[in-house]
Amino acid sequence: MARLNLLLMLAVVASALYLVHTQYLSRQLYTELDRSQQEARRLELDRDRLQVEKRAQATPLRVEKLAKEQLQMRTTTPAITQYVRPDGSVIPAVVAPPPAPPAGPVTKPAARAQR
Repeated sequence: MARLNLLLMLAVVASALYLVHTQYLSRQLYTELDRSQQEARRLELDRDRLQVEKRAQATPLRVEKLAKEQLQMRTTTPAITQYVRPDGSVIPAVVAPPPAPPAGPVTKPAARAQR
């Protein structure tokens, strides 16, 4: 009977130690899960912030400003557009208009002479 009691006592102690070890591992895993969830929330906030910054950086006005300032680009006009034929020759899009006569006061010498 003493042997049975001793054997049962060892089984209870082993069971208790296993329970303590299992609870310890459970708490470690819960702590790791909580840290992972916090990291996921932080990364989600960073992603949202970066998307807002991306939208702010990609506004048409900003893109046009950077294109003009940093890349020295300009808007297209028919005067600077050229078309290239398959043989490699270049055709201007619009022939330059002839220069306009100087604008000055309009006088009618014939009307003054009749008076």
